[in-house]
Amino acid sequence: MSVKELFDAGAMEYDAGRRRVIFCFDTFYGTLLDLVPFSPQAPFAFLDLGAGTGLVSALILARFSKARAHLLDISEKMMAQARRRFAHRPDVQFYIGDYAREDLPGTYSLIVSAMSIHHLEDSGKQMLMQKIFSALEPGGAFIHAELALGTTPATERHYQQHWQRHLEASGFTADELAPIRERMACDRPAPIEHQLAWMREAGFADVDCFFKHYNFTVSMGTKPDQS
Repeated sequence: MSVKELFDAGAMEYDAGRRRVIFCFDTFYGTLLDLVPFSPQAPFAFLDLGAGTGLVSALILARFSKARAHLLDISEKMMAQARRRFAHRPDVQFYIGDYAREDLPGTYSLIVSAMSIHHLEDSGKQMLMQKIFSALEPGGAFIHAELALGTTPATERHYQQHWQRHLEASGFTADELAPIRERMACDRPAPIEHQLAWMREAGFADVDCFFKHYNFTVSMGTKPDQS
């Protein structure tokens, strides 16, 4: 199955399992929120790449009440879940599309992505960094909450062993674990050093990894202000 088909199939139960799948859930997503470079009352527009069911957008909107969310995902069924989540927010915009092959819609002062870009091959990740940079307004920021590949086969084994122990202790049934592992088989993460280098090559400034726990990382870079 393609990545799109896998996420279409798992749309209904996707949110319910997030906290159990991601062993550092609160700090992982909390770091993304803490890095948003705006005050809670500031009006700004952001693009959520690979938005899925809208989990990250919901977290941002809960903290930044005047933000305007634009969600992009390849899965129609994931976006159907997001539309239900934001049924009370007519200002939230939805886009069905493949960010790896299509232009990004509009320009933004903030672009975020969580647990999505690792589905691309490395060449696709590099090209996407260029697209993201182009779609940011000067002074804007890109925050990337993502998986990282171990820097050596030994460190990758540590990552995977830790994650598998967590999954097995999380109370999932065998039937629940099967589609999770099927989606994980589509993962193509890159070492964090490569991810940061690709952001710098695209033109981002102040690039750094602000959180890392085993294979879960949160990085950010900014687009230099032209003024």
